Amino acid sequence: MNKILIIFIISLSLINSTFANPNINARTGILMDYHSEEVLHEFDADAQIYPASMTKIMTSIIAFDLLKKEKLSLDDMFTVSENAWRLSQSGYSSMFIMINDQVSVEDLLKGIIIASGNDACVALAEGIAGSEENFAEMMNEKAEEIGMTSTNFTNSSGINDPDNVSTVRDIAIMSKYLIENYPVYYELFKEKTFTWDRTGGEPIKQGNRNPLLYKNIGADGVKTGYLAVEKYSLASSIKKKDRRLIAVASGFPNKSLRSSESLKLLNWGFRNTSTFEVTKANESFFELDTWLGKEEKIKATSKENYYITINKKNIRNLNISLKYEGPLVAPIQKNTKVAELVIKNKEEVIKTVPLYASEDLKKVNFFKSLITSINYLIWGDV
Repeated sequence: MNKILIIFIISLSLINSTFANPNINARTGILMDYHSEEVLHEFDADAQIYPASMTKIMTSIIAFDLLKKEKLSLDDMFTVSENAWRLSQSGYSSMFIMINDQVSVEDLLKGIIIASGNDACVALAEGIAGSEENFAEMMNEKAEEIGMTSTNFTNSSGINDPDNVSTVRDIAIMSKYLIENYPVYYELFKEKTFTWDRTGGEPIKQGNRNPLLYKNIGADGVKTGYLAVEKYSLASSIKKKDRRLIAVASGFPNKSLRSSESLKLLNWGFRNTSTFEVTKANESFFELDTWLGKEEKIKATSKENYYITINKKNIRNLNISLKYEGPLVAPIQKNTKVAELVIKNKEEVIKTVPLYASEDLKKVNFFKSLITSINYLIWGDV
């Protein structure tokens, strides 16, 4: 028989709200839920942009990846070339390193992430890959690997180059990857100041350029950008309790709007949508009835984390059910597919999540099996 057990129905009174989309003063933007990867709002999200200093997110990822694989150490020292030093003299954002300085990877990363130093980017790129051109190839390989389909990196800093291009959608994908895969190193993105004890002068203290970090709203990243042809841009992330949203927008007319409009977009997402954890791989368990097994129940679990994000006005229509052909007949081997979770919004199936036996279930011996079968034939008792 087909056995369907309703395990989760959310029902709320009708919420009187228009849930109107936010009107953001920027050329292109996107808002994404971190856990479900649901795009909550977007406008011209696939338009080509010059990512400017948001490029430095990928520069950091390349270094973090090598650190994670223990192919690089925070204590490793790189020598500053004239090529890197020149970017501290050109009027762009700088860490203010000097030719032949020996600078640690940790300090270079702080110079890149906190001070947005273009000179630090080149020094790190040359130290890792021998040249910035080689480093850009590594950046593009990583971009392709993580699903950035409309991006081309030509340098490590994002300074003027007409071929260094991306989209806000790709920047959001990159930001999600950064936060998910390098949680320890990601902590650098919320540090507000960095002091560099430079050669030949007083130490220079610089503040993080991300304006949302100073608002006590749960912001912990990620990166600003500015180019004259692109105007102002910001990839930002806020975490409230267990929920995180990522916003990326570009083409803000000024610094003030970069801050206020990004916050408006993020707050709209928190106010109008909710995210639920449906299953957690190997941690969420569902008990299923069995037949002729040594246990009357068997536990099933998913092999994936699954979250759903839904507009709050539609929460009352969310329905999650457990579906399986039961009772399940023993023996059952661990990791055998035994059931499905079916997630619906009204009658529309949003997702079907397969569930697998989390343990072996052995069959009872012949005599107990015989007695059980006779009882069922006589009494219908399974």
